[in-house]
Order: sequence, then C-alpha cells, then structure tokens
Amino acid sequence: MPSLSETLLDASKKEAVITDCVSLIDAEVDDKSGISGFAIKAGYKVVKGIKPGFIKQAVSDMLPDFVKALDPLYADAKSQNKPAADYFPANSSKVADALLSVTDARAERVKSGVVKSTYEKLRSSAKKNVEAALPRLGKMVDKHAS
Repeated sequence: MPSLSETLLDASKKEAVITDCVSLIDAEVDDKSGISGFAIKAGYKVVKGIKPGFIKQAVSDMLPDFVKALDPLYADAKSQNKPAADYFPANSSKVADALLSVTDARAERVKSGVVKSTYEKLRSSAKKNVEAALPRLGKMVDKHAS
C-alpha cells in the first residue's frame, strides 16, 4: 500500500490536492464567527492581500511537509480500518499537533514581517481551529487517497 505522501504528492493528483486545500482553508475561515472569527478573517485577508496566489503558493510549498506529518497518522487509521474522516477528528489533538509542527517551523523561517506577526497573533487559537478543520481535512484526504 503506498504511503499518503506517495499518493497525495503524485504529479497526477498534487494540483487537485492543493486546490482542495485552499478551498478547505477558505471554507474554514468563512465559518469563523465572533471576535476571534473577526480576527482570523482579518488576518487571513491581510495574508491574502500580500500578493495574489499567496495562499495557494504557501499550501504548495508546505504540502510535502504536511503530508509527511500526516503519514504515520493516516497509516494508523488504515491499520484500524478507519477512514481519515473518522480518525482525524477522533485523534484531533495528535493530528493538530502534527500539522502545527509544520507551520511553527515555517513561521520561524518566514521573511515577511507581516506574515510572521499575523501568525504569532493567531497561533494561540490555532490548535482549536485546526481541530475544527479535521473533519473536512479527513474527507479531503480520503477523497484523494482512495
């Protein structure tokens, strides 16, 4: 059985995976409400305004690291005969930590002060937001991995 990395990063699927990831991020941001939702939407708008296609490029650049972080979790799901759509939310803390380890490492190296400061402002609430996105992420992974 091929790994999640081999499947999602395959040239025949990678562009569709990136497009679906951007759509997932847009949907998650759109779903946010309240004061924290306003902050997330404002921060996202700032980051998107840096240059057209910035989010897509960021996803494309980080996708290999995200998929590598998800590989052992996806393998664990498969070993339990569970789809990612069920496994990821049921193991939300572990999955969120794996994904955030990627963004934290990237944020340390980012050159744009605007991106770095926006990330730092939003990082404290990031885990709960990533956990909230896991049902959508699991469905997307299942869609492309099958």
